[in-house]
Amino acid sequence: MSLALGSVADDYTGASDLANTLTKGGLRTVQTIGIPADDLDLAGIDAVVVALKTRSIPVGEAVSRSRAAEAWLRRRGAAHVLFKICSTFDSTDAGNIGPVMDALRGEAGEAIALVTPAFPETGRTVYQGNLFVGAVPLNESPLKDHPLNPMRDANLVRVLARQSASPVGLVDFATVVRGHEAVAKRLDALAAEGVGAAIADAVTEADLETLGRAALAHRVSVGASGLGLGLARALVAAGRACAPDSAADVGAPVGGLAACLAGSCSQATLGQIAAAEAVMPVRRLDPERVLAGDAEIEAALAWAGERVGTGPILIASSAEPETVRALQARYGGDRVGHALEDALARIAEGLNARGVRRLVVAGGETSGAVVDRLGLRAFQLGPEIAAGVPVLRTLGQGDPMLLALKSGNFGGRDFFARALDLML
Repeated sequence: MSLALGSVADDYTGASDLANTLTKGGLRTVQTIGIPADDLDLAGIDAVVVALKTRSIPVGEAVSRSRAAEAWLRRRGAAHVLFKICSTFDSTDAGNIGPVMDALRGEAGEAIALVTPAFPETGRTVYQGNLFVGAVPLNESPLKDHPLNPMRDANLVRVLARQSASPVGLVDFATVVRGHEAVAKRLDALAAEGVGAAIADAVTEADLETLGRAALAHRVSVGASGLGLGLARALVAAGRACAPDSAADVGAPVGGLAACLAGSCSQATLGQIAAAEAVMPVRRLDPERVLAGDAEIEAALAWAGERVGTGPILIASSAEPETVRALQARYGGDRVGHALEDALARIAEGLNARGVRRLVVAGGETSGAVVDRLGLRAFQLGPEIAAGVPVLRTLGQGDPMLLALKSGNFGGRDFFARALDLML
């Protein structure tokens, strides 16, 4: 059976966000962790989102892994592949968005790729090529202080042009509001000028539907989950996918113990941790002790073992931006980030061995480290906890687990408690 849509996602939480959006848009969707085995059963499935962890790795590795995932999707009949990126365009001037986009466009034999990270439901809009977070430009938002990829330029035409081997153009709002045919004509004109990618404005869901219809005329596009929504609606409207008859369901209750882990240092996650302290025990890891050896991990697991049998617990490595910057200056950014991610992944493994079957994880890099450590390979999509964050049920591996993998900036202050309420 041919897939209606394939996607290569550059991190695990972003993949969950997209898979959730596609499900809501009417596509029967499976999310995999890494390139799946060839015997993965896709009967009745419209879309597959292959979750990679390529956002912040060396460019060559990101390109190689993304091309392999795209090839797997094409072999399963995907006529269109979306390269799923973060709605805040997380990247550096070296990539990885531009180089991966260039590679996938080349594999697809396309002259131009439509690009938009807009997702109005989560407050991300693009106007005149500039990305806004809520009411402020990206470079004035808290994302300017992202610990891995600080975003200091809101103009995505400039940002992407510094990464791509081809010129970058703009499909402006005045064009988008004239409909998908006007967008298609603009893309053709830019391609004729030698432009290899075009940032597209979008401020409403209607704009995303327009862009989705235009993008489907090509074999590859680049965007956040908002573009995925436009693509899904376009596919359903064209009769190339069938909307499910019932809401997303993760089947029989899993039961077991429940725990939360937080590695994101976003202001949203810091507020969520503070709110969780009113409803569950919270332990904050000492980064200095994590960097010193295993004692902090062992102490955290001992602390959890004394409490998790009577209710959910939360263990966090999250800290305020100034604390993170001081640690990075003292020990090196890569060392600090990898040490904390590894610590939370090992704690997740220890919690799972102690009977935790319901796990909430905050932070894209942290989620990737946890999923890899637990060896999880594929998920069925369940109900939405918050915009962009579904309940996930593991597929094809021993005793099932329920997970929520949250990008740092997603969800309200009560996110942890709300997630656990939906994970039964």
